[in-house]
Amino acid sequence: VQLVESGGGSVQAGGSLKLSCAASGFIFSRCTAGWYRQVPGKEREFVSSISSSGTTTYADSVKGRFTISRDNAKNTLYLQMNSLKTEDTAVYVCAAFGGLGYCLGRPNYWGQGTQVTVS
Repeated sequence: VQLVESGGGSVQAGGSLKLSCAASGFIFSRCTAGWYRQVPGKEREFVSSISSSGTTTYADSVKGRFTISRDNAKNTLYLQMNSLKTEDTAVYVCAAFGGLGYCLGRPNYWGQGTQVTVS
């Protein structure tokens, strides 16, 4: 499984960014997938997930501002981030809950991450 994120960058507070995660060896529509974020010196933090049925879950800190979605035809996962705050600054990592032909209740594959900086 390979997960490749894109779309990160620098933005002013109040701005928006849309992250993308392209996968090989994993089908987003068949298993849960999600986004996590990590700040140096802190543990990786759950941001959002979407199940195979389309049920979405969000961390309280991003609820109402971030939207997770997927494009099944492109096998791509997205995270639309609006009303960004300085505390959203982190490396955002895409996660797959499973692999080719199986699903898990926890993430077991991770992308390399994409930096989001809000100033």
